[in-house]
Amino acid sequence: MNFVSPVLRLFDRVAPPETVSAHCDIPCGIYDPHAAQIAALTVLRMDQLIEGLTTEGAARENSFVRYVKVKEEHGEIVKRELNILWHDYFRPEHLEKYSDLHTTFWNANKLASRNKQNVDVAAATELLTATNRIAEIFWETKGVATRKAGSNQAVGGELVYVDNK
Repeated sequence: MNFVSPVLRLFDRVAPPETVSAHCDIPCGIYDPHAAQIAALTVLRMDQLIEGLTTEGAARENSFVRYVKVKEEHGEIVKRELNILWHDYFRPEHLEKYSDLHTTFWNANKLASRNKQNVDVAAATELLTATNRIAEIFWETKGVATRKAGSNQAVGGELVYVDNK
């Protein structure tokens, strides 16, 4: 005889379950687009390094494989971090103000996939631009001022930073 089921049914009658809602699984309340931006910047840098390979032989192949591996990993990081924001942070009220939000995220995810498939500095730059746009939208929803500034990295490029001035 199953003893657990009747006990659980009794518990449900005494203290009925309530529907709860949260903006994330925990909910932790910690969201930030910065990881996606840095990952996109890394994808761009790996393309630059791949295009700049000049040596031949085993040393070149070693570098090539390492660059591709890092690029692949960071392309996935972009997708994962953007999807966390898209699925857990953004809410219906954000769609009212940013009606193209779903398209913006969808296109950024497609760009991340495209960058994993090819070596294309222009596409990597597009990915960085897309993640920066999402960062701008994210911080706008929180009422936080931002600014674009150079990344101060060998790759170049701009990032969206919180403007603490």
